[in-house]
Amino acid sequence: MAGEPIEGQVLVLTAAKASVQPNRLPDLVDRAQALLRPKLEDYRREYERLHADDGLEVFAVEWGHWEELGDELEVTERELSAIRRAHEEQLLRIGRRTDREATFGTALEIREPVCIGTNGESERSD
Repeated sequence: MAGEPIEGQVLVLTAAKASVQPNRLPDLVDRAQALLRPKLEDYRREYERLHADDGLEVFAVEWGHWEELGDELEVTERELSAIRRAHEEQLLRIGRRTDREATFGTALEIREPVCIGTNGESERSD
């Protein structure tokens, strides 16, 4: 599914806020997932996991991490900003659902989130 693991409503909201065509954002998110998914074990070892469920794990990474990923993805600054914002909005949506919005909001003040789809292969530990 296009844009996985970012929910459709998050994609619509993000596209409205970002200067990216709404039909372009799912493809950008998919490109990011193609880069991130093979690195899932590395993220599990190196970063704090903020959330895990049957199809998604969210990690807190250092500021600037998305710029490094943007270089690998070969996207424009605007496209990278939209991808990053989609990951942030997804984390905040999870926070609202799990009554952890304030905690996640505070985490976003010092770190960036990376959401990685797991296809139901999550190792739960939170």
